[in-house]
Amino acid sequence: MYIAQEESFGPVMVISKFKNGDVDGVLRRANTTEYGLASGVFTKDISKALYISEKLEAGTVFINTYNKTDVAAPFGGFKQSGFGKDLGKLFSPSLISHLTVQINGKTT
Repeated sequence: MYIAQEESFGPVMVISKFKNGDVDGVLRRANTTEYGLASGVFTKDISKALYISEKLEAGTVFINTYNKTDVAAPFGGFKQSGFGKDLGKLFSPSLISHLTVQINGKTT
């Protein structure tokens, strides 16, 4: 699906079906794109959401929320979505692959 493989800026959300329990298959599909600015996970199982957030190749992972950012959190993506992080009190050249996780609008 073309829209799921491009870095679209605007009010766009891709919702994909997957077989029950096929989390690793979902991760493979999500990580095959050349971009990785942000992603979102919606689930009642926070343990599963945290597992997924660790495996996703995205600079920010939103859990049960989307696009609610903390200005103190580093901003930037992975792969073709940026060259490291900027902003935020955690900015450092050594944190180029730092992941920001937002759970219900709170930065972890």
